[in-house]
Amino acid sequence: MALSVLDLFSVGIGPSSSHTVGPMRAAKLFADGLKGDGHLSATKRVQAELFGSLGATGRGHGSDKAVVLGFKGLDPETVDTATADDQVAAAALDAELWVCGDHRVDFNWDEDVVLHRRKSLPAHPNGMTFRALDHSGAVLSERSFYSIGGGFVVDGDADAGDRVVADATVLPFPFTTADELLEICKREGMSISDVMLANELVWRSEAELREKLLALWAVMRECVDNGCAAEGILPGGLNVRRRAPSLFQTLTADTGVTDPLRAMEWVNLFALAVNEENAAGGRIVTAPTNGAAGIVPAVLHYYIKFVPGADDDGVVRFLLAAAAVGILFKINASISGAEVGCQGEVGSACSMAAAGLCEVLAGTPEQVENAAEVGIEHNLGLTCDPVGGLVQIPCIERNAIASVKAINAARLSLHGDGSHKVSLDKAIKTMRETGADMKTKYKETSRGGLAVNVIEC
Repeated sequence: MALSVLDLFSVGIGPSSSHTVGPMRAAKLFADGLKGDGHLSATKRVQAELFGSLGATGRGHGSDKAVVLGFKGLDPETVDTATADDQVAAAALDAELWVCGDHRVDFNWDEDVVLHRRKSLPAHPNGMTFRALDHSGAVLSERSFYSIGGGFVVDGDADAGDRVVADATVLPFPFTTADELLEICKREGMSISDVMLANELVWRSEAELREKLLALWAVMRECVDNGCAAEGILPGGLNVRRRAPSLFQTLTADTGVTDPLRAMEWVNLFALAVNEENAAGGRIVTAPTNGAAGIVPAVLHYYIKFVPGADDDGVVRFLLAAAAVGILFKINASISGAEVGCQGEVGSACSMAAAGLCEVLAGTPEQVENAAEVGIEHNLGLTCDPVGGLVQIPCIERNAIASVKAINAARLSLHGDGSHKVSLDKAIKTMRETGADMKTKYKETSRGGLAVNVIEC
């Protein structure tokens, strides 16, 4: 199976890749399938059932709204984030839904989008089933999907081991472990980003790849800008105030300050800005998920702002190296908080960002692997316990902490020669096993941890 850097990084809508982006993509796939199979004209009603973590925290994550938008034929990359909520509200108020944008069906918000808080489908905690009914109520089509993290969606016939969407593309330098990747680098005299680039050229030209990666970087920058400008209270009822605008004003006003930790303040700002935008349902880049979307952009901003000689070439190399590490997590463990806890989201993103930064700071492949290992090792066991089912507490602040940790991991690895006791492969294996041992209440169900010990007001 083959994965691209553009699988790990994609443009989406907040607040969650697995709970918002995935369900929207799945619902669109179902709607497109109705049209392709010739069932759309006979469809008088569509229904959605969300299970497991989707059912438990779907309201706070906007999963129900995402499904409606997907039925309408909208996708996460291009949906108008400013009007998305209004479009869903209109469908509920008018009791009608325009499937694929042009076919009207009756719609009852309470009956047609059902969240099962205590039921699950067998293959993954993020399961959903869609149905199309004719005028008599007979089922025209029924399909199940799983949202397996990072916006990835697989069909309902997947088994519990399916962690990636199948792609049989033959790569010049295939790898499924960090050891294999390091062996390729050693044998070919290549950096990690070189290996990724060579593989990417199977799908597209270098010029096209560069354009797409820099477009992702532009979305990240715009997200930070938006987060620094948007003041007020985040939606959802927790009354969480946006902190990025005031921090931005403080940092830009105090230009004469010589605080040696000033760079860390900026990194905090970058991460807060992204994750506050994500929590508000704004446009973000899944990196590799929405819940951890602030870490890679924050560390990339650090690189551009504080590393002499930083340029677009470095941004491209950063993203390629980070994606190489993300692929290892995706193949060998999980990037889904509902499956392995927040170690799979923030932990993976921290590891990826550490690798990317080490790469552009002239680290050897061994040092890059070391940085990635440090990044995940010190996030092992991290639970996913969002208060109120919202991607706000502790998620927003957690991204800021992990961004600083990623920078520290990269810099620490550069002081060594790349040799270390715990390999990245062993750390990823440990993360997978820890996730399997973790109680369900700590895996994006809002039934444990901070979610039950913090009053939602």
